[in-house]
Amino acid sequence: MSDGGLVGPDDGVPCMWMRGGTSKGGYFLAGDLPEDRDSFLLRVMGSPDPRQIDGMGGADPLTSKIAVVTRSERPGVDVDYLFLQVFVDQPIVTDAQNCGNILAGVGPFAIERGLIKAREGESEVRIFMENTGQIATARVSTPNGRVSYSGVARIDGVPGTAAPVPITFADTAGSSCGALLPTGNAIDVIDGVECTLIDNGMPCVVMRAADLGIEGTETPEALEANAALREKLEAIRLTAGPMMNLGDVTKKSVPKMTMVSPARAAGAISTRTFIPHKCHDAIGVLGAVSVATACLLPEGPAAEIAVIPKGGEKLISVEHPTGEMTVIVTVKNGEVTNAAVLRTARKLFDGRVFG
Repeated sequence: MSDGGLVGPDDGVPCMWMRGGTSKGGYFLAGDLPEDRDSFLLRVMGSPDPRQIDGMGGADPLTSKIAVVTRSERPGVDVDYLFLQVFVDQPIVTDAQNCGNILAGVGPFAIERGLIKAREGESEVRIFMENTGQIATARVSTPNGRVSYSGVARIDGVPGTAAPVPITFADTAGSSCGALLPTGNAIDVIDGVECTLIDNGMPCVVMRAADLGIEGTETPEALEANAALREKLEAIRLTAGPMMNLGDVTKKSVPKMTMVSPARAAGAISTRTFIPHKCHDAIGVLGAVSVATACLLPEGPAAEIAVIPKGGEKLISVEHPTGEMTVIVTVKNGEVTNAAVLRTARKLFDGRVFG
């Protein structure tokens, strides 16, 4: 491990590039990053530049992400994970949100870096998410005591198959906003649009697609080209930020803006999400958890549209532009106690990256 304070401009920094879920980015040990961390990461990604031509970023928020991992000193926790979103076309690195997709690679990375010892067959990794102060448990395939990325699990938005990485979340309600419903309401009206302001791991504003003048079946490209829609969504977002205890969100990547409509493919609900200025090709893991939870409220845009299965453990299929994400939600005494999702991850390269 290099000395984080003595990294020169021509010295590479140890880094593993990984796909986590439907996102992709650089995974670093905290001690390997230089003191000018944010400036270094902007150079690594090639930001700000729409093409990120001078860096590793893929010209998309979903491929301009960073995981910073360290061995945890917390009781019952294996590693601490800090997620950083590197903006593509602005010189911004923010820790204002979490990322459940990049989270999928944290367990494998921690084992590969020797932060924890793998068990035979499958290894459970307890991860403290620094952005929100919550804990997730990931199960990593480790035959013969080594991480395996090969398997038969398939997730929408990623071609082919890989080893499954089931992730369970608990006690995520209000992790960023202080409460599941930060205003205390299932419905708030902003600029004439009924919204559910919710945070079950990811702050989201949930609205009916029809109330924004769209069908909810449009492609992300078509929605991004709709200037009036984008202007309306941003006006609602800027108003919602302080209402959700997030303050001025002008330069923040939260809350996410999710428009819901009836499911088209036998799921519970259909979504289109801006993150916040670009339309997601899918939906974020914790965003899906928040939307699935909104479906279970007694009222609200999602609750009024969603088709909810019976039983205490509910499999809620959240449809998105490239498929669906199933969130397994456990409900006891009317309260959501935990949620689980299936993700996959793959190591792309392991070496040194230059800033």
